[in-house]
Amino acid sequence: MENILIILFTIGILVWIVFLLDAVLGFRNFDSLELEDGLDSGPLLSVIVAARNEEKQIEESILSQLKQTYKNVEWILVNDRSTDATGSIMDRLAREDSRIRVLHIKELPLGWLGKNHALYKGTLQASGEWILFTDADVRYGSEAFAKALHYFVKHQLDHLTAAPNLKANHFWLKSFVAFFLFGFSYFKRPWMANNPKSKIGTGIGAFNLVSKRAYEAFGTHKKLRMRPDDDLQLGMKMKRAGYRQKIVSALRLMEVEWYGSLKEAFVGLEKNTFAGLNYRISMVFFSIFGVFITNVLPFFTIFAENKTIVLLSLGNIVTSGILYFIVIKKMTVFSPALFLVLPITALLFIYSIIRASFLTFKRGGIVWRGTTYKLSELREKD
Repeated sequence: MENILIILFTIGILVWIVFLLDAVLGFRNFDSLELEDGLDSGPLLSVIVAARNEEKQIEESILSQLKQTYKNVEWILVNDRSTDATGSIMDRLAREDSRIRVLHIKELPLGWLGKNHALYKGTLQASGEWILFTDADVRYGSEAFAKALHYFVKHQLDHLTAAPNLKANHFWLKSFVAFFLFGFSYFKRPWMANNPKSKIGTGIGAFNLVSKRAYEAFGTHKKLRMRPDDDLQLGMKMKRAGYRQKIVSALRLMEVEWYGSLKEAFVGLEKNTFAGLNYRISMVFFSIFGVFITNVLPFFTIFAENKTIVLLSLGNIVTSGILYFIVIKKMTVFSPALFLVLPITALLFIYSIIRASFLTFKRGGIVWRGTTYKLSELREKD
């Protein structure tokens, strides 16, 4: 057993060093949108917000958007079969501001996930040269659009995505969100979107800005019909198709409360955890094993009697800790001191993977916003 641990921990250190070098080099081109100049005037921007049962969030989000310094904007609010007051709130906002149009969707056609269909229908109403896909719970600083559009034009982009501040009010939720971003960063390498020679792309649902020309040439949301991780897939597939893309941070220009509690986070991750692992059991086991060996076990084996194992455990903790510090400082406003509870949050993350995968198989699919989508359909349309 000791020999196996020595081999695993040695490999772990080498892997962390590779991830660390990759992140250091990648984050050199990871800009902060706050430092960008604002665009005073320009072409029409069409903002598309799809919402289902978002009565608690949507008004505050839209009101923050209406205060933008960039004024040439239209809003297309898509009410996706809501059973609460979302639709009536949208209608009232449209009566109060002529730049807003509302589209009410009553039925979901076969072969589509609800949000993806709603966003697609919204684009059919869009008149702008640029299209911004954003979620119904994002709150914006007044210069967010202006700075993003200036950056978009300056770099001659087809797609720009921005990482918002993920607000978390409770300690364990905050630590879980931090670990999720940490894992997402070294698993998906989002900074590679800024490398024009790379085919690796990314997208974030809070802010996906595209040129209408590129979006239509790419194939629109028709290419993402059954992807629960549509935001990520939009960026990945556009970059793979050769479109010019960038990711930036916007921690002081955009904010979203990702989830209100750990329980909500576990429920929310049901819909896209298995999708993120390409619906493969092998990837589920690999992820669980990898997270446990690299983020949990070294914190216990550091107390082993074998000095080699102790040193290798310490090496894993130090190298992963440096990477954690870099990612958290770049992607959040959280304290890197959350690393001190890393093994606990890693176990929580493992639980979320097991839970989401088990429920997906038990249900034969995912349940998202009150609609059930069969696993066979998700795989067929992937």
